Amino acid sequence: MKRYLALSLFCLSSFLSQASTAPIASEPAPLASQSLLLDIVNAGPDKLVAVGEHGHILTSNDGSNWQQAQVPVQSTLTSVYFVNGQLGWAVGHDASILHTRDGGLSWQIQQYLPEREKPLLDVVFKDENQGLAIGAYGQFFRTLDGGKSWTFEFHDEFLHPDDADYIEELKQEDEEAYLDEISSILPHFNRIFMDGRTLYLVGEIGLIAKSNDFGASWQPFDEIYQGSFFDLTRTQQGNLLVAGLRGNVFRSLKNGTPWQHVDTGTTALINSIVLAGEQAILLLGNNGALLESRDDGVSFTLRPQSDGKALIAGVWFKNKLVAVSDVGIKTITITK
Repeated sequence: MKRYLALSLFCLSSFLSQASTAPIASEPAPLASQSLLLDIVNAGPDKLVAVGEHGHILTSNDGSNWQQAQVPVQSTLTSVYFVNGQLGWAVGHDASILHTRDGGLSWQIQQYLPEREKPLLDVVFKDENQGLAIGAYGQFFRTLDGGKSWTFEFHDEFLHPDDADYIEELKQEDEEAYLDEISSILPHFNRIFMDGRTLYLVGEIGLIAKSNDFGASWQPFDEIYQGSFFDLTRTQQGNLLVAGLRGNVFRSLKNGTPWQHVDTGTTALINSIVLAGEQAILLLGNNGALLESRDDGVSFTLRPQSDGKALIAGVWFKNKLVAVSDVGIKTITITK
């Protein structure tokens, strides 16, 4: 849903961005913690950072009281990542990339490209210098200098064979048309997950891929489902779990070969996977869907939320689930 909502809001964002290419700073909003938020992360053991619409970025030391940060854009922000308690990056619409050096209190623009009219949907950093930002239509940006400069990469590993031949012919015949075509021919990249030295990428049309060289090259997995995936993680016991549309969840005991379908008992879109403590795994979904597993993802119990609001992303913080939704921050106690 984090990525799904980001794309559904994309048209409005694109229209607004056409009015002016100069970024406009996010404005103070007393109800920001109750507005649409799309991602939340731990920035150290005692701090949370959440991002969402209108360029809202919120920080909290307790999960209950939230402070709005100074942000130089009003673009919807879809994802946030911290390498330590001070250094973090956020990405979103207008191919925006923001950076903080003070734990999320203030942010600076590293990239702002409203003319691309495509949102970035996730960001990850290997260390303080090496990072990747991914998004709709195969957007893929890399930095080697902490975001001082970002370079676009086109990964033809994700092309259909027929499209690969077409793109190669176009490159030889019409460079301008080639550059235009590669900006929209790839599937949406929804989520990137760093697992030690291995990166996993999931997205549209059942895309699951892995990389052992920090995204320089990718190895797509055999298709196991034609719908979109929105999250992937490694469980507490070391197995892989991937989740997506219509309640579809797959589990792998051997790093992706083979995958076993998990019966979740729901058709709700699954937005995010949260590891809750040493044993529990939580799935956050649309329509108030919250699922819990205590057997490493073999089975799940549905714990529907009474308000029916989408749970978009979450973190396990001080023995509670702190989640973001289309109505802002939600704190949920999980009882055995």
